[in-house]
Amino acid sequence: MSDLQRPGADWELQFVIAGCAEKRMPVEIVGSGSKRGIGRPVDGAVTITTASLRGISLYEPNELVMSARAGTPLSQVESELATRGQMLPFEPIDLGPATGAAHGAQTIGGVFATNMSGARRIQCGAARDHLIGVKGVNGRAELFQLGGRVMKNVTGYDVTRGLAGSWGTLAVMTEVTFKVIPWPETAATVIYLGLPDDLAIELLSTALALPVEVSGAIHLQAPVAARLGHPGLRTMGKSVTALRLENFSSAVAGRKQHLKEMLKVYGKALELDHRESLEFWGELRRLSVMPNRPSLLWRISTKPTTAPKLVAAIKRYMPVEVYYDWGGALIWLEVPAADDASTAEIRRVTAIHGGHATLIRAEPAVRAAVEVFQPLDPGLERLTRGLKAAFDPAGILNPGRMYANL
Repeated sequence: MSDLQRPGADWELQFVIAGCAEKRMPVEIVGSGSKRGIGRPVDGAVTITTASLRGISLYEPNELVMSARAGTPLSQVESELATRGQMLPFEPIDLGPATGAAHGAQTIGGVFATNMSGARRIQCGAARDHLIGVKGVNGRAELFQLGGRVMKNVTGYDVTRGLAGSWGTLAVMTEVTFKVIPWPETAATVIYLGLPDDLAIELLSTALALPVEVSGAIHLQAPVAARLGHPGLRTMGKSVTALRLENFSSAVAGRKQHLKEMLKVYGKALELDHRESLEFWGELRRLSVMPNRPSLLWRISTKPTTAPKLVAAIKRYMPVEVYYDWGGALIWLEVPAADDASTAEIRRVTAIHGGHATLIRAEPAVRAAVEVFQPLDPGLERLTRGLKAAFDPAGILNPGRMYANL
């Protein structure tokens, strides 16, 4: 069992990392541990948790900016924003129900460290697009500060965004500064039942090309849609294709009618009002339609027009159950458990059709034996190794979490 360290200040974190770097001791970095079961297992002699680095240090509602310590619960951040009618733009997804982690346990630092974004990404961008400042400690035990409180156009490497999605392999974030947006006045959801994958993605692509500002575009295959707990939606064993509109009430009403008129060839549309929409998309954000169980869960990004072909190709090798997000650009793929996580087949298909695949749910022994994250091409591997050498030359921070030799 590794030694658990809970630094409550930046200087304490520096002290711990300095000692580990000097002795070349591998360190596992966690926030609340909600994503500990994702990625390759880290065999750390020391575990550092940022759970004691918590609290909102800056909030300027008029400037739409907030700073929070890395260990601050995401629920606290969102609760504070809600009191001023504001929210995180990228709708961070909660992987707890899908991975067996505690629901709502994630921290704001963990959100940015993993760059996990939800359905609103198609309109507002990813988590990293709203991260404007970071404080942290690198593997040299150096305290650094990047970015600031305003969005700037700069020439050169955007290191702040580079840390987003690095899964704690480059540095330990101690504070993050990010942009927020106002809550929309109202929301409405337009739903079509029973469409096959290819027609559903065609519908989503058509909708996203219309001037109606769609903020959510998903398709659930019938077995996945059957797991929806939404009381106002009876799928009757059919697939669900849904589009979300958000804005002022008058704007949403007009755009909804225009959307339905342009998509009438796909069948009759159902509608969810504001309250029902919040419940529906909140359920999807928790990924509860992909519940934790022995089956494997993959996350695949690809071109929307390619997505149905990619899924069909994987289906030739094994049974699949699928949830398409981002208009088809993101695929949550559930497949039967296998000792090799069906890695060869899935990576072969993504190589042919184009895409990046990440293994999200599997037993530790499986994750230790396969490539969990998308293998790096030579150019990207050189860049990744260069960043690792600059931030963590001793290679002590989350070693092997993303790649076995990094």
